Amino acid sequence: MSEITVLPVRTRKQQRQFLELPWKLYRDDPNWIPPLRGQQAELVGYRPHPFWRRNQIQTFLGYRGGMACGRIAAILNYDHIECHKEERGFWGFFESVNDPEVFAGLFDAVRRWFAERGIRKLRGPMNPSLNYTLGLLIEGFDRPPSFMMTYNPPYYPELVERYGFHKAQDLYAYEGWVEQLPAIAARYGPPVHQIIEAMGIKLRPLDRARFLEDVEAFIELYNRSLQGTWGFVPMSREEVRHVAKSLRYLLVPELAIGAEINGRLVGATLCLPDYNPRIKAINGRLFPFGFIRLLSNKTAIKRVRVLSTNVAPEYQRMGVGLVLLHGLIPKALEWGIEEAEFSWVLESNRLSRGSLEKGGAKRTKTYRIYDLDD
Repeated sequence: MSEITVLPVRTRKQQRQFLELPWKLYRDDPNWIPPLRGQQAELVGYRPHPFWRRNQIQTFLGYRGGMACGRIAAILNYDHIECHKEERGFWGFFESVNDPEVFAGLFDAVRRWFAERGIRKLRGPMNPSLNYTLGLLIEGFDRPPSFMMTYNPPYYPELVERYGFHKAQDLYAYEGWVEQLPAIAARYGPPVHQIIEAMGIKLRPLDRARFLEDVEAFIELYNRSLQGTWGFVPMSREEVRHVAKSLRYLLVPELAIGAEINGRLVGATLCLPDYNPRIKAINGRLFPFGFIRLLSNKTAIKRVRVLSTNVAPEYQRMGVGLVLLHGLIPKALEWGIEEAEFSWVLESNRLSRGSLEKGGAKRTKTYRIYDLDD
């Protein structure tokens, strides 16, 4: 068998090989969902994206016998280094055939790239940071992922760990079903109304008249609410605006709820329809007609992902999150939602995990972030 060669991506041809490799590796996997092609090109730095105005990336391709068989990105996140006072490099956008030599070759290339910059510790996968898709799937291979969640073959965790990586943090996905809603409403309705009255909370959906401004406000709240969370680095102002624009046509205003006190946004929850079956049908291509197929008749999508529920730090542990989720119930019933995934939830976030489990949600998938401390 020929040797493995790992090369830094330099040319447009190599960029195309990097982006197209998953279609080759997953062609026989019914659970794989292709990425949106244009978005993927932005996130790996082949097209402009605000994240790369400050941070740095180098992508690599692994070859055997002249054929691409693996890929990886080395990600230098200056914001993480500054925020956490930690010299650590990140890896992401990883894909490979089931071959320990390919895994080792790709990780060796990333380690050398960071060693040249004085960095020895690694963490991943991040695609490209905690604010986007991340983690290796280690449990829950029996069904496709939800929208904007990762997927990989079952052999990835074993070979990553064989290389020397160890668990840094797990992330969980929970599922709930419409049949549970009446019992949840009956159980939590009275205390929720007491919290609303005592704190003067006003619930409202996203404002269609000032949609982008509202989405930006929700994402800025996300930044504030996660202060002190494991590994978190706030998104820049430019990133907030970029993400808000990308969500403009994906979000459903009725499924995005804000909590205000005295006119100030103190909490928000964002839900997205699970577009993944449609993304698979269009094979990740939005143009020329995929965009229409993706977004038409959203009410036909009966599964949603609860992307985040965020509360301003000074109002956390005061029941605002419970109020937000309770406020979604009538909207979910009106929409005809049949099931929801709450993802992702950090293993260390005992408050959110406890609330979901008490409400009857079932943990269905586990994702893992790995560290290598040289």
